[in-house]
Amino acid sequence: MGRARDRRERVLEQLTDLPRLPLGGAPDPAFRDRLRAELLSEPITGPTTGPTTGPTTGELLPERPARPRHAHRRPARPRPLLSQLAAFGLSAAMMVASFATYQAVPGDSLYPLKRAAESALVGLSTNEAARAERELRSAKARAEEVASLLGSSNGGPLVGRTLKDMEESTRAGISRLRRAEPRSPKIKKFARHQQEVVGPMLRQLKRDQLAQAEGYLDYIKGLVAPG
Repeated sequence: MGRARDRRERVLEQLTDLPRLPLGGAPDPAFRDRLRAELLSEPITGPTTGPTTGPTTGELLPERPARPRHAHRRPARPRPLLSQLAAFGLSAAMMVASFATYQAVPGDSLYPLKRAAESALVGLSTNEAARAERELRSAKARAEEVASLLGSSNGGPLVGRTLKDMEESTRAGISRLRRAEPRSPKIKKFARHQQEVVGPMLRQLKRDQLAQAEGYLDYIKGLVAPG
């Protein structure tokens, strides 16, 4: 039971860290050449038949039962290399799709999927502390998204909505973490990070958005205050 829980937690950690993984470049040309040569040199197997001989004159052969037409066929030799390439290609495609999902920002078609994945990770967490940390990671992601929206021409109302989601994730994560680990140093570390990210945004925000951000920073300052 404990080992299964640990394995699931490791998988969730890998999914959570997916946005920080770099995208790989194109395959090495030498690798492509070797692979092409290996594929072209691999023999194609199929059914083989030997020379057929008939009975000699006057020789009687015992009657044999009829065999199904497919009985003489031998299964083609498996192509492990092609199978491995197909599996690798599928895995790579899934990885790229997942990376694209996690890089989505409000307004993108993949953004709802990103938020659903974050909620699933929180729900699948095995304990309250893990749920808290994932809530706070979501809050950090919302802060980065706000910064991205401010640099684009179509941010508009999405900024205010994302600021609201950031605050909700922050309060939920802090509440969980305080229950699981009272006086945890992670709280102050998170608060300082958010101050550094959100603070520089103030001069770019509109009036209503500015009020949201300033209220959030007031709440954050209370988390780093001594006591």
